[in-house]
Amino acid sequence: MEGDEMNSPARAGMPPYAQVLRTTGFFPAFVALSISTWGDYIARIAVAFVVRERTGSDLAMAATFTVSLLPSVLGRSLLSPLADRIPYKHVLVGSDVIRGVFVLAITAAMGQGSHISILLGLLFALELFGGPANAAYQILMTDLFTDRRAFLRARGISTLAEQFNQVIGLVVGGIIVTALSARGALAVDLMTFAGSAVLFAVAVRARPVRGEPSPGIIGFFRDIGEGARYLAGHRVLVSLLVLSLIATWGMAAPEAVAIPYVLDHDLPTWLGGVLMAAPVIGAVVGVIMVGRWQPEVASARIMTMALLMPIPLLFTVVLPPTVEWLPLTWILWFTCGVLQAFVLPLQATFALVVTAEMRGRVIGLAGAATMTASAVAYLLAGWLSETFSPGAAVAMCAALSLAGISLTAALWPRQSLDLAVQKAFNDSTVEGA
Repeated sequence: MEGDEMNSPARAGMPPYAQVLRTTGFFPAFVALSISTWGDYIARIAVAFVVRERTGSDLAMAATFTVSLLPSVLGRSLLSPLADRIPYKHVLVGSDVIRGVFVLAITAAMGQGSHISILLGLLFALELFGGPANAAYQILMTDLFTDRRAFLRARGISTLAEQFNQVIGLVVGGIIVTALSARGALAVDLMTFAGSAVLFAVAVRARPVRGEPSPGIIGFFRDIGEGARYLAGHRVLVSLLVLSLIATWGMAAPEAVAIPYVLDHDLPTWLGGVLMAAPVIGAVVGVIMVGRWQPEVASARIMTMALLMPIPLLFTVVLPPTVEWLPLTWILWFTCGVLQAFVLPLQATFALVVTAEMRGRVIGLAGAATMTASAVAYLLAGWLSETFSPGAAVAMCAALSLAGISLTAALWPRQSLDLAVQKAFNDSTVEGA
Protein backbone atom coordinates (compact mmCIF):
# COMPACT_ATOMS: atom_id res chain seq x y z
CA MET A 1 0.00 0.00 0.00
CA GLU A 2 3.00 2.24 -0.24
CA GLY A 3 2.63 5.11 -2.65
CA ASP A 4 4.68 6.42 -5.47
CA GLU A 5 3.61 10.02 -5.56
CA MET A 6 7.23 10.96 -4.98
CA ASN A 7 8.87 8.82 -7.60
CA SER A 8 10.46 11.53 -9.66
CA PRO A 9 14.14 11.75 -8.70
CA ALA A 10 14.83 15.45 -8.74
CA ARG A 11 12.68 18.49 -8.78
CA ALA A 12 13.18 22.17 -9.20
CA GLY A 13 12.24 22.86 -5.59
CA MET A 14 11.69 21.09 -2.32
CA PRO A 15 8.31 19.31 -2.24
CA PRO A 16 5.82 20.86 0.18
CA TYR A 17 5.16 19.14 3.51
CA ALA A 18 1.53 18.54 2.51
CA GLN A 19 2.69 16.50 -0.46
CA VAL A 20 5.02 14.48 1.73
CA LEU A 21 2.22 13.77 4.20
CA ARG A 22 -0.02 12.62 1.35
CA THR A 23 2.46 9.97 0.23
CA THR A 24 0.61 6.70 0.65
CA GLY A 25 1.93 4.77 3.61
CA PHE A 26 3.87 7.57 5.25
CA PHE A 27 1.28 9.08 7.58
CA PRO A 28 0.03 5.81 9.12
CA ALA A 29 3.62 4.62 9.57
CA PHE A 30 4.53 7.96 11.11
CA VAL A 31 1.59 7.73 13.53
CA ALA A 32 2.43 4.11 14.36
CA LEU A 33 6.03 4.99 15.27
CA SER A 34 4.84 7.93 17.37
CA ILE A 35 2.38 5.98 19.48
CA SER A 36 4.84 3.11 20.01
CA THR A 37 7.34 5.73 21.22
CA TRP A 38 4.74 6.98 23.70
CA GLY A 39 4.36 3.38 24.81
CA ASP A 40 8.07 3.13 25.57
CA TYR A 41 7.94 6.18 27.83
CA ILE A 42 4.72 5.09 29.55
CA ALA A 43 6.32 1.74 30.39
CA ARG A 44 9.42 3.43 31.80
CA ILE A 45 7.40 5.78 33.97
CA ALA A 46 5.07 3.04 35.21
CA VAL A 47 7.96 0.79 36.28
CA ALA A 48 9.87 3.74 37.76
CA PHE A 49 6.79 4.70 39.79
CA VAL A 50 6.50 1.18 41.23
CA VAL A 51 10.23 1.06 42.01
CA ARG A 52 10.03 4.40 43.83
CA GLU A 53 6.89 3.31 45.68
CA ARG A 54 8.44 0.06 46.90
CA THR A 55 11.93 1.29 47.73
CA GLY A 56 11.42 4.95 48.61
CA SER A 57 14.73 5.53 46.83
CA ASP A 58 15.30 8.27 44.24
CA LEU A 59 18.47 6.46 43.18
CA ALA A 60 16.55 3.26 42.49
CA MET A 61 14.03 5.25 40.48
CA ALA A 62 16.83 6.87 38.47
CA ALA A 63 18.35 3.43 37.90
CA THR A 64 15.09 2.43 36.20
CA PHE A 65 15.67 4.99 33.45
CA THR A 66 19.29 3.82 33.16
CA VAL A 67 18.07 0.26 32.71
CA SER A 68 15.81 1.50 29.90
CA LEU A 69 18.74 3.19 28.09
CA LEU A 70 21.23 0.32 28.00
CA PRO A 71 18.98 -2.14 26.11
CA SER A 72 18.22 0.57 23.55
CA VAL A 73 21.95 0.66 22.79
CA LEU A 74 22.23 -3.13 22.70
CA GLY A 75 19.02 -3.50 20.71
CA ARG A 76 20.21 -1.13 18.03
CA SER A 77 23.68 -2.66 17.77
CA LEU A 78 22.87 -6.36 18.16
CA LEU A 79 19.32 -6.71 16.80
CA SER A 80 19.22 -4.12 14.00
CA PRO A 81 20.68 -6.67 11.51
CA LEU A 82 17.23 -8.29 11.69
CA ALA A 83 16.06 -5.45 9.42
CA ASP A 84 18.52 -6.73 6.78
CA ARG A 85 17.37 -10.34 7.18
CA ILE A 86 13.58 -10.03 7.57
CA PRO A 87 11.22 -7.78 5.56
CA TYR A 88 10.93 -4.53 7.48
CA LYS A 89 7.15 -4.83 7.72
CA HIS A 90 7.55 -8.00 9.76
CA VAL A 91 10.23 -6.39 11.93
CA LEU A 92 8.02 -3.38 12.68
CA VAL A 93 4.92 -5.44 13.47
CA GLY A 94 6.89 -8.11 15.35
CA SER A 95 8.70 -5.54 17.47
CA ASP A 96 5.40 -4.05 18.64
CA VAL A 97 3.87 -7.47 19.31
CA ILE A 98 6.87 -8.64 21.32
CA ARG A 99 6.95 -5.43 23.35
CA GLY A 100 3.23 -5.83 23.99
CA VAL A 101 3.89 -9.32 25.37
CA PHE A 102 6.47 -7.89 27.75
CA VAL A 103 3.99 -5.22 28.85
CA LEU A 104 1.62 -8.06 29.80
CA ALA A 105 4.46 -9.79 31.64
CA ILE A 106 5.30 -6.61 33.58
CA THR A 107 1.63 -6.17 34.48
CA ALA A 108 1.42 -9.76 35.73
CA ALA A 109 4.66 -9.36 37.70
CA MET A 110 3.32 -6.23 39.39
CA GLY A 111 0.14 -8.05 40.37
CA GLN A 112 2.12 -10.87 41.97
CA GLY A 113 4.33 -8.49 43.91
CA SER A 114 7.44 -9.72 42.11
CA HIS A 115 10.89 -8.51 43.11
CA ILE A 116 12.04 -5.25 41.57
CA SER A 117 14.84 -7.02 39.73
CA ILE A 118 12.21 -8.99 37.78
CA LEU A 119 10.39 -5.80 36.80
CA LEU A 120 13.65 -4.21 35.68
CA GLY A 121 14.61 -7.33 33.73
CA LEU A 122 11.28 -7.31 31.89
CA LEU A 123 11.63 -3.59 31.17
CA PHE A 124 15.15 -4.30 29.85
CA ALA A 125 13.75 -6.92 27.45
CA LEU A 126 10.92 -4.62 26.33
CA GLU A 127 13.36 -1.85 25.43
CA LEU A 128 15.75 -4.30 23.78
CA PHE A 129 13.25 -5.20 21.06
CA GLY A 130 12.67 -1.56 20.15
CA GLY A 131 16.12 -1.39 18.54
CA PRO A 132 15.42 -3.24 15.27
CA ALA A 133 12.18 -1.29 14.75
CA ASN A 134 14.15 1.96 14.49
CA ALA A 135 16.39 0.58 11.74
CA ALA A 136 13.43 -0.99 9.93
CA TYR A 137 11.58 2.33 9.97
CA GLN A 138 14.55 4.10 8.39
CA ILE A 139 14.66 1.50 5.60
CA LEU A 140 10.91 1.92 5.09
CA MET A 141 11.39 5.67 4.66
CA THR A 142 14.05 5.19 1.98
CA ASP A 143 11.65 2.94 0.07
CA LEU A 144 8.65 5.22 0.44
CA PHE A 145 10.46 8.29 -0.91
CA THR A 146 12.43 7.53 -4.05
CA ASP A 147 12.40 11.29 -4.57
CA ARG A 148 15.20 11.85 -2.07
CA ARG A 149 14.29 15.51 -1.56
CA ALA A 150 10.94 14.34 -0.28
CA PHE A 151 12.87 11.91 1.91
CA LEU A 152 14.75 14.84 3.44
CA ARG A 153 11.44 16.58 4.12
CA ALA A 154 10.05 13.41 5.67
CA ARG A 155 13.12 13.12 7.90
CA GLY A 156 12.49 16.68 9.02
CA ILE A 157 8.94 15.79 10.02
CA SER A 158 10.19 12.70 11.87
CA THR A 159 12.87 14.72 13.65
CA LEU A 160 10.29 17.24 14.86
CA ALA A 161 8.10 14.37 15.99
CA GLU A 162 10.97 12.87 18.00
CA GLN A 163 11.22 16.07 20.02
CA PHE A 164 7.48 16.21 20.69
CA ASN A 165 7.04 12.48 21.27
CA GLN A 166 9.53 12.55 24.14
CA VAL A 167 7.59 15.32 25.81
CA ILE A 168 4.21 13.71 25.10
CA GLY A 169 5.36 10.32 26.34
CA LEU A 170 6.75 11.73 29.59
CA VAL A 171 3.85 14.07 30.29
CA VAL A 172 1.08 11.66 29.32
CA GLY A 173 2.83 8.81 31.09
CA GLY A 174 3.01 10.79 34.30
CA ILE A 175 -0.64 11.84 34.06
CA ILE A 176 -1.83 8.31 33.33
CA VAL A 177 0.17 6.76 36.17
CA THR A 178 -1.20 9.37 38.57
CA ALA A 179 -4.79 8.98 37.37
CA LEU A 180 -4.99 5.22 36.80
CA SER A 181 -2.10 3.64 38.76
CA ALA A 182 0.95 1.93 37.26
CA ARG A 183 -1.06 -1.13 36.14
CA GLY A 184 -3.66 1.10 34.51
CA ALA A 185 -0.89 2.93 32.68
CA LEU A 186 0.45 -0.38 31.40
CA ALA A 187 -3.00 -1.21 30.02
CA VAL A 188 -2.85 2.03 28.03
CA ASP A 189 0.72 1.15 27.07
CA LEU A 190 -0.45 -2.19 25.70
CA MET A 191 -3.01 -0.40 23.53
CA THR A 192 -0.31 1.85 22.05
CA PHE A 193 1.75 -1.14 20.92
CA ALA A 194 -1.34 -2.93 19.60
CA GLY A 195 -2.42 0.15 17.67
CA SER A 196 1.05 0.62 16.24
CA ALA A 197 1.25 -3.03 15.15
CA VAL A 198 -2.12 -2.79 13.37
CA LEU A 199 -1.13 0.40 11.54
CA PHE A 200 2.17 -1.09 10.37
CA ALA A 201 0.39 -4.30 9.31
CA VAL A 202 -2.18 -2.42 7.23
CA ALA A 203 -0.12 0.45 5.81
CA VAL A 204 3.24 -1.17 5.02
CA ARG A 205 3.89 -3.52 2.13
CA ALA A 206 6.13 -6.51 2.82
CA ARG A 207 9.10 -6.21 0.51
CA PRO A 208 11.87 -8.81 0.29
CA VAL A 209 15.20 -8.01 1.90
CA ARG A 210 18.03 -6.87 -0.32
CA GLY A 211 21.26 -8.81 -0.45
CA GLU A 212 21.91 -12.30 0.91
CA PRO A 213 22.32 -12.38 4.71
CA SER A 214 24.65 -15.02 6.12
CA PRO A 215 22.69 -18.07 7.34
CA GLY A 216 22.36 -19.17 10.96
CA ILE A 217 23.20 -17.64 14.32
CA ILE A 218 26.89 -17.40 13.48
CA GLY A 219 25.94 -15.72 10.22
CA PHE A 220 23.84 -13.21 12.16
CA PHE A 221 26.87 -12.05 14.13
CA ARG A 222 28.98 -12.20 10.97
CA ASP A 223 26.53 -9.71 9.46
CA ILE A 224 27.10 -7.36 12.40
CA GLY A 225 30.85 -7.59 11.81
CA GLU A 226 30.40 -6.92 8.10
CA GLY A 227 28.32 -3.86 8.91
CA ALA A 228 30.99 -2.55 11.27
CA ARG A 229 33.71 -3.11 8.67
CA TYR A 230 31.64 -1.44 5.97
CA LEU A 231 31.05 1.57 8.20
CA ALA A 232 34.69 1.82 9.30
CA GLY A 233 35.92 1.63 5.69
CA HIS A 234 33.59 4.32 4.32
CA ARG A 235 35.22 7.71 4.77
CA VAL A 236 32.05 9.76 4.27
CA LEU A 237 30.04 7.69 6.73
CA VAL A 238 32.80 7.75 9.33
CA SER A 239 33.13 11.52 9.03
CA LEU A 240 29.38 12.07 9.42
CA LEU A 241 29.19 9.73 12.42
CA VAL A 242 32.25 11.20 14.14
CA LEU A 243 30.87 14.73 13.74
CA SER A 244 27.56 13.61 15.22
CA LEU A 245 29.24 11.97 18.22
CA ILE A 246 31.52 14.91 18.99
CA ALA A 247 28.71 17.44 18.64
CA THR A 248 26.77 15.50 21.28
CA TRP A 249 29.24 16.67 23.96
CA GLY A 250 27.98 20.20 23.56
CA MET A 251 24.34 19.49 22.71
CA ALA A 252 23.65 17.40 25.81
CA ALA A 253 25.18 19.75 28.37
CA PRO A 254 22.36 22.35 28.69
CA GLU A 255 19.68 19.73 29.26
CA ALA A 256 21.90 17.83 31.70
CA VAL A 257 22.57 20.79 34.01
CA ALA A 258 19.51 23.04 33.57
CA ILE A 259 17.92 21.94 36.86
CA PRO A 260 21.15 22.24 38.92
CA TYR A 261 21.75 25.63 37.26
CA VAL A 262 18.61 27.10 38.83
CA LEU A 263 18.75 25.15 42.10
CA ASP A 264 22.37 26.04 42.87
CA HIS A 265 21.55 29.73 42.56
CA ASP A 266 18.24 29.73 44.44
CA LEU A 267 16.21 30.50 41.35
CA PRO A 268 12.58 29.32 41.06
CA THR A 269 12.54 25.59 40.30
CA TRP A 270 10.19 25.96 37.34
CA LEU A 271 12.83 27.98 35.52
CA GLY A 272 14.84 24.76 35.15
CA GLY A 273 12.19 23.40 32.83
CA VAL A 274 12.13 26.67 30.93
CA LEU A 275 15.89 26.44 30.38
CA MET A 276 15.67 22.78 29.36
CA ALA A 277 13.09 23.74 26.75
CA ALA A 278 15.32 26.38 25.13
CA PRO A 279 17.50 24.07 22.97
CA VAL A 280 14.50 21.85 22.20
CA ILE A 281 12.46 24.80 20.90
CA GLY A 282 15.53 26.03 19.05
CA ALA A 283 15.95 22.60 17.42
CA VAL A 284 12.34 22.71 16.21
CA VAL A 285 12.90 26.14 14.64
CA GLY A 286 16.18 24.96 13.14
CA VAL A 287 14.68 21.85 11.57
CA ILE A 288 11.89 23.91 9.99
CA MET A 289 14.52 26.31 8.63
CA VAL A 290 16.93 23.65 7.33
CA GLY A 291 14.05 21.62 5.91
CA ARG A 292 13.44 24.42 3.39
CA TRP A 293 16.95 24.15 1.96
CA GLN A 294 17.91 22.03 -1.01
CA PRO A 295 19.95 18.94 0.05
CA GLU A 296 23.08 20.29 -1.63
CA VAL A 297 22.78 23.56 0.29
CA ALA A 298 22.00 21.87 3.59
CA SER A 299 24.90 19.47 3.19
CA ALA A 300 27.33 22.25 2.34
CA ARG A 301 26.34 24.05 5.56
CA ILE A 302 26.66 21.02 7.90
CA MET A 303 30.18 21.82 9.06
CA THR A 304 29.60 25.57 9.34
CA MET A 305 26.55 25.06 11.55
CA ALA A 306 28.37 22.42 13.59
CA LEU A 307 31.28 24.78 14.25
CA LEU A 308 28.93 27.58 15.30
CA MET A 309 26.72 25.37 17.46
CA PRO A 310 28.83 25.25 20.68
CA ILE A 311 29.86 28.92 20.60
CA PRO A 312 26.73 30.40 22.27
CA LEU A 313 27.18 27.95 25.15
CA LEU A 314 30.67 29.27 25.89
CA PHE A 315 29.15 32.47 27.26
CA THR A 316 27.10 30.62 29.88
CA VAL A 317 30.00 30.66 32.33
CA VAL A 318 30.36 34.45 32.26
CA LEU A 319 26.67 35.34 32.57
CA PRO A 320 25.47 36.05 36.12
CA PRO A 321 23.08 33.26 37.22
CA THR A 322 20.28 35.66 38.14
CA VAL A 323 16.67 36.08 37.06
CA GLU A 324 17.59 39.30 35.25
CA TRP A 325 20.21 37.57 33.09
CA LEU A 326 18.32 34.32 32.59
CA PRO A 327 16.55 35.48 29.38
CA LEU A 328 19.95 35.98 27.74
CA THR A 329 21.05 32.52 28.84
CA TRP A 330 17.81 31.17 27.37
CA ILE A 331 18.49 32.92 24.05
CA LEU A 332 22.03 31.51 23.90
CA TRP A 333 20.79 27.99 24.53
CA PHE A 334 17.96 28.50 22.03
CA THR A 335 20.50 29.61 19.40
CA CYS A 336 22.55 26.49 20.09
CA GLY A 337 19.38 24.46 19.49
CA VAL A 338 18.73 26.16 16.15
CA LEU A 339 22.26 25.37 14.99
CA GLN A 340 21.83 21.73 16.03
CA ALA A 341 19.59 21.31 12.98
CA PHE A 342 22.67 20.37 10.93
CA VAL A 343 21.90 16.88 12.24
CA LEU A 344 18.91 16.65 9.85
CA PRO A 345 20.86 16.64 6.55
CA LEU A 346 23.64 14.69 8.28
CA GLN A 347 21.33 11.84 9.24
CA ALA A 348 19.42 11.86 5.95
CA THR A 349 22.65 11.73 3.96
CA PHE A 350 24.01 8.97 6.19
CA ALA A 351 20.91 6.80 5.63
CA LEU A 352 20.97 7.24 1.84
CA VAL A 353 24.72 6.77 1.37
CA VAL A 354 24.68 3.36 3.06
CA THR A 355 24.17 0.63 0.49
CA ALA A 356 20.65 -0.83 0.68
CA GLU A 357 21.57 -4.33 1.86
CA MET A 358 23.62 -2.88 4.75
CA ARG A 359 21.20 -0.21 5.97
CA GLY A 360 19.70 -2.07 8.90
CA ARG A 361 22.93 -3.01 10.63
CA VAL A 362 24.87 0.17 9.79
CA ILE A 363 22.06 2.50 10.90
CA GLY A 364 21.68 0.38 14.02
CA LEU A 365 25.38 0.58 14.87
CA ALA A 366 25.41 4.33 14.31
CA GLY A 367 22.32 4.76 16.47
CA ALA A 368 23.88 2.72 19.27
CA ALA A 369 27.05 4.81 19.09
CA THR A 370 25.02 8.03 19.24
CA MET A 371 23.00 6.87 22.26
CA THR A 372 26.19 5.82 24.03
CA ALA A 373 27.81 9.18 23.29
CA SER A 374 24.73 10.95 24.67
CA ALA A 375 24.86 8.94 27.89
CA VAL A 376 28.56 9.69 28.33
CA ALA A 377 27.93 13.37 27.59
CA TYR A 378 25.25 13.54 30.28
CA LEU A 379 27.57 11.91 32.81
CA LEU A 380 30.44 14.21 31.86
CA ALA A 381 28.27 17.32 32.18
CA GLY A 382 26.93 16.13 35.52
CA TRP A 383 30.42 15.44 36.88
CA LEU A 384 31.74 18.82 35.69
CA SER A 385 28.70 20.52 37.22
CA GLU A 386 29.36 18.97 40.62
CA THR A 387 33.10 19.61 40.43
CA PHE A 388 32.90 23.21 39.22
CA SER A 389 29.48 24.74 38.55
CA PRO A 390 26.61 24.16 36.13
CA GLY A 391 27.55 27.19 34.05
CA ALA A 392 31.17 26.08 33.88
CA ALA A 393 30.08 22.57 32.91
CA VAL A 394 28.11 23.88 29.93
CA ALA A 395 31.02 26.05 28.79
CA MET A 396 33.60 23.28 29.25
CA CYS A 397 31.52 20.71 27.35
CA ALA A 398 31.00 23.30 24.59
CA ALA A 399 34.75 23.96 24.43
CA LEU A 400 35.50 20.23 24.17
CA SER A 401 32.88 19.89 21.45
CA LEU A 402 34.21 22.89 19.53
CA ALA A 403 37.77 21.56 19.69
CA GLY A 404 36.68 18.16 18.42
CA ILE A 405 34.54 19.62 15.64
CA SER A 406 37.41 21.87 14.59
CA LEU A 407 39.69 18.84 14.27
CA THR A 408 37.00 17.02 12.30
CA ALA A 409 36.63 20.06 10.03
CA ALA A 410 40.32 19.88 9.18
CA LEU A 411 39.80 16.32 7.94
CA TRP A 412 36.34 16.87 6.46
CA PRO A 413 35.94 15.01 3.10
CA ARG A 414 34.17 17.88 1.38
CA GLN A 415 34.55 16.66 -2.20
CA SER A 416 33.62 13.08 -1.37
CA LEU A 417 30.61 14.28 0.61
CA ASP A 418 29.46 16.57 -2.22
CA LEU A 419 29.66 13.66 -4.65
CA ALA A 420 27.80 11.37 -2.26
CA VAL A 421 25.05 13.95 -1.78
CA GLN A 422 24.67 14.43 -5.52
CA LYS A 423 24.27 10.69 -6.03
CA ALA A 424 22.04 10.14 -3.01
CA PHE A 425 19.56 12.95 -3.63
CA ASN A 426 19.53 13.23 -7.42
CA ASP A 427 19.74 9.65 -8.61
CA SER A 428 17.06 7.40 -7.15
CA THR A 429 18.75 4.35 -8.68
CA VAL A 430 21.82 4.80 -6.52
CA GLU A 431 21.48 2.84 -3.30
CA GLY A 432 24.84 3.49 -1.75
CA ALA A 433 28.26 4.97 -2.27
